[in-house]
Amino acid sequence: MEDITVKDLVEMTGGELLCGDENTPVHDIWINSKEVKEGDLFVPIIGERVDGHKYIESALEVAAATLTSRQDEVVISDKPYIRVDDTLEALRRIGKGIRNRLIDIPIVAVTGSVGKTTTREMITLALSATRKTFHTEKNLNSQIGVPITLSRMSKEDEIAVLELGISENGQMDILSDMVKPDMAVVTTIGVAHIEFMETQENIRRQKLSIVHSMKEGGTLFLNGDDPLLKNAVEEEHLTCRTLFYGTEDWCDYYAKDISYGEDSTDFVFVHGKEEIPVHLKTLGKHNVRNCVAALAVAYENGISMEQAAKQFDSFEGQRQRILRADGRFTIIDDTYNASPDSMRASIRVLCDMPCEGRRVAVLGDMFELGENEVQYHREIGEFLVNNPIDELIVIGDLAQNIKAVLEEQHSPIRVYSFTDKEEIAMSLIATLKPEDVVLVKASNGMQLGEIVRILLT
Repeated sequence: MEDITVKDLVEMTGGELLCGDENTPVHDIWINSKEVKEGDLFVPIIGERVDGHKYIESALEVAAATLTSRQDEVVISDKPYIRVDDTLEALRRIGKGIRNRLIDIPIVAVTGSVGKTTTREMITLALSATRKTFHTEKNLNSQIGVPITLSRMSKEDEIAVLELGISENGQMDILSDMVKPDMAVVTTIGVAHIEFMETQENIRRQKLSIVHSMKEGGTLFLNGDDPLLKNAVEEEHLTCRTLFYGTEDWCDYYAKDISYGEDSTDFVFVHGKEEIPVHLKTLGKHNVRNCVAALAVAYENGISMEQAAKQFDSFEGQRQRILRADGRFTIIDDTYNASPDSMRASIRVLCDMPCEGRRVAVLGDMFELGENEVQYHREIGEFLVNNPIDELIVIGDLAQNIKAVLEEQHSPIRVYSFTDKEEIAMSLIATLKPEDVVLVKASNGMQLGEIVRILLT
């Protein structure tokens, strides 16, 4: 935070300074007492399991100040305590207050069920061709993460790319009100968090509420390949300027002539009569689409297609990694998380990758899919039936439904089920050959990264 004092925080939050010097400068915000540094503000969040207030004293051994929502506590301290009604709401107000101070810095907000992080990374890369670009770090995209992210912007930043993630109704209005985006990108409308938002149509409505606080004259970018976004302008009565990106030639920005190498993708980026070749050091049609979104945003911010495209010569995705196990075989490590859409996208990557040997998929459970979770897993099985996969290994109770579909349809894909991650790894090590490719994919809670770790040792 730049030029922020305790007095500023009191004004932003509407809180009460219980003790300490109001002129104390504050440099950063943390909710984890172990990460607090000298000069920081500690914000104790009351969670489902832990109340951050119990860590105030230890945090203040280093921190400059703290918030507190304890109303009946008598505080005696040399360091500032700011009493507020709700520490999470106070954190949001701080984020909003800082954004208002930096309102002249344009913000591109990125949301969607799948592909937010990769698209945000790509947009940041494309804009960085000519602009000093601030961006969301790690997974700070929630009601807690977004205000912390906003607090780390500076007057030196020329543009910012912020990722906004939601899991419940109404959260996007809160985030958008804080961020006040100049541009917004919606990647896909899938079924992630459908357990809490009930239908895909409602998920779309919630994601598109990002425009409610978008600045006047702002631009919305929608994925034209997504059937739920293709008709969103009419069905959701959108009135803002809207541009479509994708792989179909009716889109305002699109990719054509897509070709896949062993660990890279080439395509031609098209806008109007302009065309330019793009080399992307990652695989998958979904990543082509994400890259098109990034190039479109860059172009709309005055960056030439050539300048933006050149940035991708060195791009390597962080979520989906192509790894070589000491020359023995190839691993597609996509164990960070999973939803039906991202699962299908990863399977397409496995199928599109040049392979002289066998294609093997190791798939685990997908979480937070609500009452239709069994059906969503069965749909993955139906998707696999029509793709050139040689072998499927499943782990987890829900993943058994993927296996069941292949068995019911007498698929030629060889199917195995395991209950132990180490056994899967040992089986793969014993059977995979140098020309084989194996995909490992599941929700992060399945911890299938352990399989990848063993394969690489």
